Amino acid sequence: MSASGPAIRVEHSNQASRIGVAIVSCALIAFAAAPWWADRASLRLLSEIYAYVALASLWNLLAGYAGLVSVGQHAYVGLGAYVLFALAMLAGVHPLVAIPIAGVAAAVVSVPVALLMFRLRGHYFAIGTWVMAEVFRLTAAQVSALGGGSGTSLPAAVVLSIAPTRTLREFVLYWIALALAVAVLGAIVVLLRSRYGLALTAIRDNELGARSNGVDVARVKYAVYVAVAFGTAMVGALIFLQKIRISPDTAFSVNDWTAFVIFITVIGGIGRIEGPIIGTVVFFVLRQTLADLGAIYLLILGAVAIVVMLKAPKGLWGLVADRYGWQLFPLERRLVIDKHR
Repeated sequence: MSASGPAIRVEHSNQASRIGVAIVSCALIAFAAAPWWADRASLRLLSEIYAYVALASLWNLLAGYAGLVSVGQHAYVGLGAYVLFALAMLAGVHPLVAIPIAGVAAAVVSVPVALLMFRLRGHYFAIGTWVMAEVFRLTAAQVSALGGGSGTSLPAAVVLSIAPTRTLREFVLYWIALALAVAVLGAIVVLLRSRYGLALTAIRDNELGARSNGVDVARVKYAVYVAVAFGTAMVGALIFLQKIRISPDTAFSVNDWTAFVIFITVIGGIGRIEGPIIGTVVFFVLRQTLADLGAIYLLILGAVAIVVMLKAPKGLWGLVADRYGWQLFPLERRLVIDKHR
């Protein structure tokens, strides 16, 4: 005879996460239908929001989970953009096909870069990533075929290959931006629910403890760095495909593609998948409201960041989640003991 005991199981979801998934699903349907209810300016704004959600989510995976605080991720935004322009203008590759190719190219480049950067620790790693991004920018400025330091624009034939009309082109690029943001978030959710996600969560909570429990910390960090480079480059390629014009200063802008991304992640909640989403909403509300104030707008952003870090060190979503137990995505693992079985 075998003694029967309580049944033990692990659950990812609870009532809050199920409600969160329902809300996200409804929002996704509404955003997918945006071309039928939004004007052209609103579609462009939404596309920009999706790009920042994706960039911030990738940086959050890198810094919030893997502990790699990079201030040079604009290197891969610019690299992805320049690879797309080179493929479309010099190799005749369709610009939409060039987007994933740009991601692969950035992943390949990130392999030796990671080997070099991982020799640095702490703030030296952060400074090293910024220096590497500057190397990328200076290199791009020397490519005369792509306009050198002044940049270049996509030829009309390349733009028309996306779609024959401007309206349809706006729709196509909008849907791709939404799909890319959803793909990034979906991939992160799948990763965090896997055994590698457990390793990342352990590294986030206590790197020394994770290593002592058999987690290959260096290997996990290396894989995350390469994967984030892949996703970041794809987002960068799409951003500048929508802009149609590129230059080294805009493609490798530390302000636009790293500083704002860090701000979004920190105020939203670093180390939580919902943080970048909430942070992006807050950032764009502030930008749309205060952008006309010029330099004062940047001062207000800095003041907001300081206040949030002092009053809510885990970010706005971290404050809400800790108080009410809410989660938009079913990621947390809960041990459930059924004593009646």
